[in-house]
Amino acid sequence: MKQKKIVVLPAYNASKTLEKTIKDIDKNLVDEIILVDDKSDDNTIQIAKKLGISFYKHKKNKGYGGNQKTCYQIALKRGADIVIMLHPDYQYDPKLIPHFINLLNDDYFDVMLGSRIRSRKEVIKSGMPKYKYFSNRFLSFIENLATGHNLSEWHTGMRAYRKKVLEKINFNKFSNDFIFDTQMLFAIIQNNFKIGEISIPVKYQKDSSNINFKKGLKYGLQTLFIALKYIFKKKGPKND
Repeated sequence: MKQKKIVVLPAYNASKTLEKTIKDIDKNLVDEIILVDDKSDDNTIQIAKKLGISFYKHKKNKGYGGNQKTCYQIALKRGADIVIMLHPDYQYDPKLIPHFINLLNDDYFDVMLGSRIRSRKEVIKSGMPKYKYFSNRFLSFIENLATGHNLSEWHTGMRAYRKKVLEKINFNKFSNDFIFDTQMLFAIIQNNFKIGEISIPVKYQKDSSNINFKKGLKYGLQTLFIALKYIFKKKGPKND
């Protein structure tokens, strides 16, 4: 039976990069593209209308995690078997979506991640701020240490899920902030879902979104707290 594949785009002020992102998605492979606009200040919705994709607009800004929750809720309601979450800021190459889908379709993995970290030289040359690169490396190291995994990047904005993952994990209880992605991955590991990775080129551009240093610091501290919580829970008594 053919599986329904839906691409979801959690968008906030994505007007400068949305058209480029949509253009590189293989429309013959995916069944639907859904944009969720988190009350942008620009004309993201107007561009989505022009491009003919499905869209939903929040009446108030819910945050990055809140945006993703709506994305997954809508995709599941529309009968998605595979959901590809892609940031519409053109940092991540949509042309690689077929490879994500194939690995999920063939039951190699339940979740696919697009890893930007192939080499320090490449990442920094491609525009990732140095502080962000080194914090990404440090946090990923701690998270791998806590979970026993060896993921090259925990903080990517290109992910694909099989339906059963989104149905099993109660993602609605997670934060509406940026830490949502980290909470999702820890829950995926706790539920023993199989995670795969594909190396993707770094595409930092002046129009690409980027959280500022203050928000990045908050995100880093929250990530460390979740990792420590996971370690203590893992070492604690097994009551359930």
